[in-house]
Amino acid sequence: MRVMIWVDAEGISGVTSWEQVLAGRSRYEEGRRLITQEVNAAVRGAKLAGAQDIVVVDSHGAGGDHSFRNLIPELLEPGADYVLGAAWTTYTRPLEDGCDGAIFLGFHAKAGTPDGVLSHTVSESWLNFSLNGEVVGEIAICAAVCGHFGVPVWLVTGDAATCREAEAILGDSVKTLCVKEGLTRFAARCLAPQEAWRRIEMAVAEVVQYPPKVAPYRPASPTTLRVEFTAPEHVRGYLHEGVKQVNQRVVEVTADDFYTAWRTLWRR
Repeated sequence: MRVMIWVDAEGISGVTSWEQVLAGRSRYEEGRRLITQEVNAAVRGAKLAGAQDIVVVDSHGAGGDHSFRNLIPELLEPGADYVLGAAWTTYTRPLEDGCDGAIFLGFHAKAGTPDGVLSHTVSESWLNFSLNGEVVGEIAICAAVCGHFGVPVWLVTGDAATCREAEAILGDSVKTLCVKEGLTRFAARCLAPQEAWRRIEMAVAEVVQYPPKVAPYRPASPTTLRVEFTAPEHVRGYLHEGVKQVNQRVVEVTADDFYTAWRTLWRR
């Protein structure tokens, strides 16, 4: 069994503040430890269920040299490979090589979700992101990247809003694990970290041993992506070939399939 674990930060139990997930902030090292321990729990679960090939991809942009390098190497669980430093959505080798399933760990809800802890889509400069006219978030983006290579998403962990969003996008068959309930965007009722780790280990072991019947997420083709920014100055960095500026704050891409459209928009 070959498993890819895609890791973000805002959906980790105990994380409720930007101070914990942005490099150089006062509680960033605390956040790194919490992320690393949830990753370790997921790896233990995958190993327990007999996975032979486990690849963990750090996909949280913390800023500066810590972007996609949030995991603490010396604390990581043996038995997996860890991808550090690869820009978000660019490292797809496990998917290309025939990964059996993906696990989204520590994900967060889309921008504008009132009970989504640290909810956003891509960055604070993105007000809304739509896929074929439907406003979605990073769960849909990452799932569509996996789906392009025929890989289903088996499990999504995060807050209650994240789990709700995952089920809306991927269907009732996807497994979700809620490790905290958002009270506001910056407050949550959280599981104790060790309890979250225990549940994550069990949930990952279950989906690896008994994969849910989830189809790979493939948006309809042709695919149109649209980004509405918070201010006009953010548009400039996205005016690549193939990207249309709709108005002062909106850009749009249409292509034959999601992945082509995404790689046209997101050039990192």
